[in-house]
Amino acid sequence: MPLHADGLDGLLSLSGRDLGRTDWLEITQERVNTFADATDDHQWIHTDPQRAGAGPFGGPIAHGYLTLSLVIPLFGDLLRISGISMSVNYGLEKVRFPSPVPVGAKIRLHGAVDSVERVKGNGVQMLVAFTVEVEGNDKPACVAQAVYRHYA
Repeated sequence: MPLHADGLDGLLSLSGRDLGRTDWLEITQERVNTFADATDDHQWIHTDPQRAGAGPFGGPIAHGYLTLSLVIPLFGDLLRISGISMSVNYGLEKVRFPSPVPVGAKIRLHGAVDSVERVKGNGVQMLVAFTVEVEGNDKPACVAQAVYRHYA
């Protein structure tokens, strides 16, 4: 069950808070192919299972940016926000892809709120540390520090 924050004060109270982990999500070849079509990135390590099987990863892997993009829906499984008029993705401070996500693997998101501070325009800026974990792998697939702005 996701944590709930109501309004700017609710968001401010999350500074330093661990948000926990989501349920596992399987990464299918269909999802990888759909992402490849959407981004015009059809590199064989992602979309050609036969060739990828003989490649450096032993099979097809998810795009790094696909893994990063899944932070958005998975974050909604960690935190629900109400009492604000608008939220925007303000950017990223850091993103790394320490290990690949093999097709067929399951991932989950771990989130922690590093800081929340007031900004002009009756809003707050929230810095959130994300780690995308791969089931059975000690090394994360993605670590990212995201910046969000929320306005009353």
